[in-house]
Amino acid sequence: MKFGYTIIYTKDITKSIEFFEQAFGIQRRFIHESDYGELETGATTLAFAAHELGQSNMPDGYVRVDGVKPLGMEIALVSDDVAAAYAKAVATGAESIKAPVAKPWGQTVAYVRCPDGTLVELCSPMA
Repeated sequence: MKFGYTIIYTKDITKSIEFFEQAFGIQRRFIHESDYGELETGATTLAFAAHELGQSNMPDGYVRVDGVKPLGMEIALVSDDVAAAYAKAVATGAESIKAPVAKPWGQTVAYVRCPDGTLVELCSPMA
């Protein structure tokens, strides 16, 4: 068993992918007929899918990321310059959740919420 995907169900796949391209510099892999798309994120795929696809996969429903508060899960992106990554994300339209702080274990960590509701941790590499 290996971790293969994180799929975020969203209202507008193209806008979510474009935000990740502009704010974080991650390139798109593809978008398929406006119901599914992927970013170039290495061995584990970060993907976006339409709410309609989510509803067909989970007929009893699910909690959407576009609620008032962030979901209790996050996407973590590793950066050598967390402060610059944080500033760029906020300038691109992300909501600031927590500005960069140094953690006791040596990492610098910040949190933003993307326009589609996705919570993103921006963190420095672990030593």
